[in-house]
Formats: sequence, structure tokens, C-alpha cells
Amino acid sequence: MTNSGHWVVKLPASINNWHAPTLMFYVYILRSSKDSKLYMGSTADLRRRLAEHNDGKVVSTKNRKPFELIYYEAYNNEKDARTREHNLKLRSNALFQLKKRLKRSL
Repeated sequence: MTNSGHWVVKLPASINNWHAPTLMFYVYILRSSKDSKLYMGSTADLRRRLAEHNDGKVVSTKNRKPFELIYYEAYNNEKDARTREHNLKLRSNALFQLKKRLKRSL
């Protein structure tokens, strides 16, 4: 602790070599304001993709707009994001567990 009462944390020198990934990949869940149903997808540009859904540019969701983003996960590897999306869509237990965590958001 310093004289001013603040804690000082010494970070290892290797932390200086760490850089945030320049491109992230997202798995997201949207809720339709029209029918309250959920939609899951993945993208490298979350803001653009949400705008596309709300502008009716996505064939599978154009009749259910507008959408609200209720959840997302970020990955630095596209394959990891796609695998997670696949598991949420096709494995009911993965989606069930996530819905349990998000019960107040749904």
C-alpha cells in the first residue's frame, strides 16, 4: 500500500507483450420484439449484424423485427465462435444452461 492508501500491484514483465486481438468473433442472441422469440447467430461485426437484422436485410428474421440484443460472447477465433453457435442451436442442453443463467434477461 502506498502513502496515499492505494494498493500497488506489480504485474509480470510479460504482460507488456500482451495485445488484445484486433478482430473478435461474436455469438449473439437476439429477442424479437414482435413475437418474443430468440434468434442466435455469429458475426465478426456485432453492431453491423444487429442493424442488418433490424433493417430487414436478413431473410430468416426480416418478418420478426425489431430485435433487441440480449446476450453475446466474444471469441478471438472464428472457429470457436462458430462451434459455440452450433452447440447452442443444436444441443438443447447448451441452450438450456444458458437460458438458466439469463432467466432475468429473457
